[in-house]
Amino acid sequence: MELDPLLLSRLQFAFVVCFHAIFPVFTIGLASYIAVLHGIFYKTENDAWDRLAQFWTKMFAVVFGMGVVTGIVMSFQFGTNWSNFSFATSNFLGPVLSYEVVTAFFLEAAFLGVLLFGRGKVPEGVHLFAAIMVAVGTFISSFWILSANSWMQTPAGYEMVDGRFHITSWMAAIFNPSFWYRFVHMGMASFLTGGFVVAGVSAWFLLRNRDVEANKKALSMCLWLLLFLAPAQAVVGDFHGLNTLEHQPTKVAAMEGNWETQSNVPLLLFALPDQEAQENRFEIGVPSLASLILTHSADGVVPGINEMAPDEQPPVALVFWSFRVMVGIGLLMIAVATVGLFLRRRGRFFQSPLYLKTLVGMIISPFLAVLAGWVVTESGRAPWLVYGVMTHAEGLTPSLTGGMALFTLLGYVAVYAVVFWVGIYYLTRVVRNGMLADSMEVTGEVERAKRPFSAAHTPFDSDYEGATK
Repeated sequence: MELDPLLLSRLQFAFVVCFHAIFPVFTIGLASYIAVLHGIFYKTENDAWDRLAQFWTKMFAVVFGMGVVTGIVMSFQFGTNWSNFSFATSNFLGPVLSYEVVTAFFLEAAFLGVLLFGRGKVPEGVHLFAAIMVAVGTFISSFWILSANSWMQTPAGYEMVDGRFHITSWMAAIFNPSFWYRFVHMGMASFLTGGFVVAGVSAWFLLRNRDVEANKKALSMCLWLLLFLAPAQAVVGDFHGLNTLEHQPTKVAAMEGNWETQSNVPLLLFALPDQEAQENRFEIGVPSLASLILTHSADGVVPGINEMAPDEQPPVALVFWSFRVMVGIGLLMIAVATVGLFLRRRGRFFQSPLYLKTLVGMIISPFLAVLAGWVVTESGRAPWLVYGVMTHAEGLTPSLTGGMALFTLLGYVAVYAVVFWVGIYYLTRVVRNGMLADSMEVTGEVERAKRPFSAAHTPFDSDYEGATK
């Protein structure tokens, strides 16, 4: 059997991106939350906020490390698997990715050291400033990465000279037509991810009656945030969809499972897209609702997938169902946040084991929604690397063989499995230890970490279980 280097390279990059994406989307939201905790503690001097800040800083450090390890190899793949793409786009992607390292990664790394190891060694104001700078750094990083990705989706500010992209307007290229929609959408997704993880972990602690004061504060804060953000994300997603309809109509057609350009397009709740037959099977939908959402008119015209030749169409079934997974999880988030408001008004906010267990189960939901969204975004533009200009096949390294691509793919899977296991191990240790390690003074002075992640190994001593209740 002949191995296809193009298919294997796409699978390899998709695996690496999907694995990596779950970490920065969490750290972006969590970094801002940690900065808020430090700010409240600086203002109130309430130890509960300090315990929360220390605990979540530990979690941030582990996840940040996993994000760095899993993300750094993506830049290598540009050279090993996509050298034609790298050569053609180097005038834009080279500087933009360099700006991300210089302006964001260095900033995060420097101030993260102060945040992790500066407690008790620098003034509280400096410690707070370090937390704020780490949060700012995560957003600067996402700014440059999303600018690069958005330019590949909606390229602007360039001209082609001898097969290479030459930038004619840096402002038009960086702030390309889809950039702000993606930046806001991803930023809110990061806050939702951080919010649901903090809410779920806090609920887990409350179910076990551990550090009730601090975790009630954390859960209450998060649920107010989620009550606002979950519906707002749906509105932002609608604007993002309208922008995509303007610049990438085939992607939207695949998301809606709409094969022919027509009016009164139904919103399909269920369908089995058949790309070979260019039609859907077993459709269940709401009449005219897709037209109403996309054009704000029930009889609005929505473009069809078959406007493009079959070899220029995205994998419709994958895009169609990934979109529904993302939207379905978003609706579930709105429902969970709304139930929280109802329970708060009834005075049963912290006393409902069923709701607390639901929040624990929701921890994984934002990660699934983010992955589904990335599949829609990236698979929906297929077969284009740079939309409408360069295909995946044109960007592939000419000398790459299927065997080479398969070997590296298996290598990444093996290494990332180890990274994931180690990361989960440390994260579970941090959660099991809770906030006790930070609040106990066993020998008269606070025990400090001697190496990265060593604080995650602090054993949980049941004798101190009630110390921070």
